[in-house]
Amino acid sequence: MDNQTETTVGRHRKVILFPLPYQGHINPMLQLANLLYSKGFSITIFHTNFNKPKTTNYPHFTFKFILDNDPDDQRYSKLPLQGMGAFARVFLFNQIGGDQLRHQLELELLAKDEPPVSCLITDSLWHFAQSAADSLSLPRLVLRTSSLFCFLVYASLPLLDDLGYLSLSDNNRLEEHVIEFPVLKVKDIKKMAFKRDNDAIGEAICNMVKQTKASSGIIWNSFKELEEPELETVLRDIPAPSFLIPFPKHFTASSSSLLDQDRTFFPWLDQQPPNSVVYVSFGSVAQVNEKEFLEIAHGLEDSKQSFLWVVRPGFVEGSAWVEPLPDGFLGEKGRIVEWAPQQEVLAHEAVGAFWTHSGWNSTFESVCEGVPMICSPFWGDQPLDARYMSDVWKVAVYLENGWKREEISSAIRRVMVDEEGEDIKERARVLKQKLQVSLKKGGSSYESVDALVAYISSF
Repeated sequence: MDNQTETTVGRHRKVILFPLPYQGHINPMLQLANLLYSKGFSITIFHTNFNKPKTTNYPHFTFKFILDNDPDDQRYSKLPLQGMGAFARVFLFNQIGGDQLRHQLELELLAKDEPPVSCLITDSLWHFAQSAADSLSLPRLVLRTSSLFCFLVYASLPLLDDLGYLSLSDNNRLEEHVIEFPVLKVKDIKKMAFKRDNDAIGEAICNMVKQTKASSGIIWNSFKELEEPELETVLRDIPAPSFLIPFPKHFTASSSSLLDQDRTFFPWLDQQPPNSVVYVSFGSVAQVNEKEFLEIAHGLEDSKQSFLWVVRPGFVEGSAWVEPLPDGFLGEKGRIVEWAPQQEVLAHEAVGAFWTHSGWNSTFESVCEGVPMICSPFWGDQPLDARYMSDVWKVAVYLENGWKREEISSAIRRVMVDEEGEDIKERARVLKQKLQVSLKKGGSSYESVDALVAYISSF
């Protein structure tokens, strides 16, 4: 079957999905697309040519490339915008993409011999999509790729700014707890790295919150029992319905990986005793300098634990890959790869802990597999996720003071070797069990999937 035929035959409604073009946003959106396809919907994916997914992995979807498909458009030559880094395109397209998105949606709505369009589902950070959808009376749902807790903190940024947290320069107050979010410390707010004045990222976050509240519904990569107090607040404050669905338990993210995944280490991993390996990965965007990289390496070595370490090319500033490592570093204790099928690794019985940057996808995948965490967040939602896992659920150790080999080694041993680690592992197992119960018929996650399908079908 050709692509167009496969997406339409026997399918009575079409859903258009529009992910943000970054790995941590593409993964849950395509997992959601697979879930909706399995429920009978035809799927069309809008995407930029930048960071385009491997479409051959999704012959059952129709892909339309928009926004940056004109090579002569001089606006794209200005990227990255000053101070925006990797997210320059998000800022730019939110400013200039409305007309093109509206035109593309009109074409989909008028298309003949195709199922009618039920709704548009976009990443919540594509906040400009709300006005485009509204102009066509097309329901827009949003996918939030971070936690409910993170959303509530983001929604409170103006308040936190008014209270002086974003501009606080007194380092003596960093260990204080934030009155409005008692689980957080002041340094967690500071580590989010939003500025008080002229902050384009902060502005984008505030617009995201506003347009998420104006949407027809919110889909979360989470489950009720994980964030029940936060869900109560969201349901109270936002009229649109919320649907909490644990995507990693429905579909793997391997097929949406932008990087080639190394599988050559699995024979080695298969030979390791249960719960004996530390899996280390800091995501698809973060970088460290050479000094920090060597502290990580020495911390791993000093812990005396076996490890599987993902070092993405470009992870070390100024280095192509792992050139700064000392000769003979690995030995038999460790393996280093450029990228790995993370969900499969976390599900492996040999893995006993996950040292992570605390991005929400990684955090939630670890929760889904009952793997305790060691958290080294960089910015944005990551310090919030780290604090929630370490201080609310107590399934993680938070490395709060940067990259120090002694603290790294100690944290690894706390989880992997010490008596404290047994309690952490048990809490992680209990949390996984709560998730498994939610997936059974009558459970919160099971019911949320049914509710989402019924809601989309009602448009």
